[in-house]
Amino acid sequence: MKALITGASSGIGRDMARILAKKNYDLVLVARDEQKLKELKKELKENNNIKIETISMDLAQEENCIDLHKSVKDVDILINNAGFGDCGNFTHTELNKELSMIKTNIIAYHILTKLYLVDMKAKNSGKILNVASIAGFMPGPLMATYYSTKAYVVRLSESIREELRKEKSKVQISILCPGPVNTNFNNVANVKFHMREANSYNVAKFAIDKLLKGKFYIIPGLDVKAGIFFSHFVPSSFVAKITYMVQKKKIRPKPLTNVKK
Repeated sequence: MKALITGASSGIGRDMARILAKKNYDLVLVARDEQKLKELKKELKENNNIKIETISMDLAQEENCIDLHKSVKDVDILINNAGFGDCGNFTHTELNKELSMIKTNIIAYHILTKLYLVDMKAKNSGKILNVASIAGFMPGPLMATYYSTKAYVVRLSESIREELRKEKSKVQISILCPGPVNTNFNNVANVKFHMREANSYNVAKFAIDKLLKGKFYIIPGLDVKAGIFFSHFVPSSFVAKITYMVQKKKIRPKPLTNVKK
């Protein structure tokens, strides 16, 4: 059995690799940080008798996503985990960073999900886990672009699930929707949470366990489940006000400095 994990060099992706290695899955680990991938491969090789391939690439480049699919075949589990966020007033955040975020968080997910789903449907087996967020279920002022990218992942995955159900396919798609997790995401997004953060390894273990049991919505934590449930029954304008107050505590908006004209 083989699993392909993007964003595997740190955080949830790295911990998922550790968990799947213990379950004797061969691994293909993809991330931009080549050194961290090498370190993870060494760690996993010392503790597990599995095949491990590491690929250093930037999935914000569409051609890299297509090349990845061409070079890595016979994937039983695809985990789309690569992604990042940013925080600040929409008119103050950097356009170039947002465009890269959209390419990484949406376009890479879209390409890899489509290409590997075709392969999986051909053999009528396989699992895809798209890492989304609680952010995918609500408006996100001060993190507008990030929340929007995660909403895309949620809706895409929900739609594909229904198509697979209608086709009576044995291929499975799932979405992981955590709340705040203690990972490097916070540094990249320039945020500091004032609420309890989940442990990355615990989230990864929960996700893999539920994925292998065939669950679609994988939501770690009762507080996160309550937040998603709450968002479905109140006006989005009210949710946006609450979200704004929460986000405002995290960051200090910065002036716009890097926009291509």
